[in-house]
Amino acid sequence: MDANYPFDVVKDTIKRAFEAIGMDEAKAEVCATVHAQSSADGIESHGLNRVPRFVTYVRQGMVDLAAEPELVASRGVAENYDGHRGVGVTNALFCADRAIELAREHGIGVVTLRNTTHWMRGGTYAWHMADAGFMGICWTNTESVMPAWGSDEQSVGNNPFCIAIPHGDAPVVVDMAMSQYSYGKLGMLKLAGKKLPYPGGFDAEGNLSSDPGAIQASRRLLPTGYWKGSSLALALDLAAAMLADGRCGTDIDAKTEGSCGGCSQVFMAFDPNLFGDEGSSAVMVERRLEALHSAHPEHEGDTVAYPGEHTLERRKRSMSEGVHVDGRVWDQVCQIAQGDFEVLDIA
Repeated sequence: MDANYPFDVVKDTIKRAFEAIGMDEAKAEVCATVHAQSSADGIESHGLNRVPRFVTYVRQGMVDLAAEPELVASRGVAENYDGHRGVGVTNALFCADRAIELAREHGIGVVTLRNTTHWMRGGTYAWHMADAGFMGICWTNTESVMPAWGSDEQSVGNNPFCIAIPHGDAPVVVDMAMSQYSYGKLGMLKLAGKKLPYPGGFDAEGNLSSDPGAIQASRRLLPTGYWKGSSLALALDLAAAMLADGRCGTDIDAKTEGSCGGCSQVFMAFDPNLFGDEGSSAVMVERRLEALHSAHPEHEGDTVAYPGEHTLERRKRSMSEGVHVDGRVWDQVCQIAQGDFEVLDIA
């Protein structure tokens, strides 16, 4: 049965689950916080719901809990790391922090990461850079999970892309896959017995569908913007692999190392006032967002919001009313926390 639990209860339960599979206390604290925060922000598909799958990957040897990112090369404002199949969340946070440190010194910081694992919610790292006062851009490649435009078989990744613009404690944050919806979102809505608000893929007959189960069965996600999303997915894949000197989507298509096993990622931090003035930049951002808010809404009584604004509203609500959890997933995570690993991967 679905329920709401205080943030600390959700985080501590996830932390105990991670410690139960051998993750050290410090790393478990970081990862549990990230997963709980994702659920609190309304991204349940990459928060609590991902824990059973992550546990499965660790138990199958696809993730090395002890591995740490290793510097491979550096050139001025840029650094390249090997993730050694370590925990995707901590690998990515490390690289985001290194990008921030480089940007503090040079105004720009670029960190690339190869041979890592699933970073869970990509927006985590864009929010992280914006919270530190920097403009952040990051993306990852994935195995092929959706058809390139003109194909009916999986041939490109959904390759999530994120960008964050600092704006006090309410940054503008875009976190998007190159598919209209991620498989995680499909799974979450299927669990809840809900349809997609807009068509998100094709059914077995090749018809556009809003049925998450039908799209999961056909494995034919709809690229964002049709051919445009398909093209951008390919470009992001190649750019990540080239910059990280790592694997492209084709190289990780065997899927023997879990979703995104061995993937390549890019983290870029910019001083938002690299060539400008902090005060005038802040005024400009406020002016732009005020203009967006004043745009006439489609439905009377609504307000046009900028990317990230609804996330902040959901976060505030979760902290006051509790974090929503799917009852079936919650029961599984509680079982893991108690040392029972006979769980199903339903994330």
